[in-house]
Amino acid sequence: MTTWAPTVAWLALVVAFAGLANAWNGHDPGWYAALPKPSFQPPDVVFGVMWPLNFLLLLVVGLTTVRAATAGQAWPAVGVLAVSVALALGWAWLFYVPHQLLGAAACLTGAAALTWVLVVVVGRIGVWGGVALVPYALWLTVATALAFAYARGSSVGGSVPGA
Repeated sequence: MTTWAPTVAWLALVVAFAGLANAWNGHDPGWYAALPKPSFQPPDVVFGVMWPLNFLLLLVVGLTTVRAATAGQAWPAVGVLAVSVALALGWAWLFYVPHQLLGAAACLTGAAALTWVLVVVVGRIGVWGGVALVPYALWLTVATALAFAYARGSSVGGSVPGA
């Protein structure tokens, strides 16, 4: 028997993730614009397309795969998502607010790793749900490489001078 509780929890996590990440992302736009970009960074338009698609994808997986699962299957997926979202939000806050780039990169490493775990956990509920999460996991993996490139270009201690 399925229950709506894990689905509602999943959806609340995604909405909070999108809202907080977006709020922190716009915290200090001049600072981000002035950062030297790694050579492999996609154009800004790619970020503007990928993040909304990732949030939409997470919502769809929650409304379909998690909703169709038993509570015993759904809650572990929600738990992995919750920790991954907490780490991803840690990245967003550390990166955009206090500009602690090394700490941000460490948080995103954990978020990306847990997202690959989430692919497996959701894939055990329904193969298509796991497959649907692969682009998001790939995106977080690329974002992690970018985060470390930014941290490497920053001062010792992981923050940008003048931030």
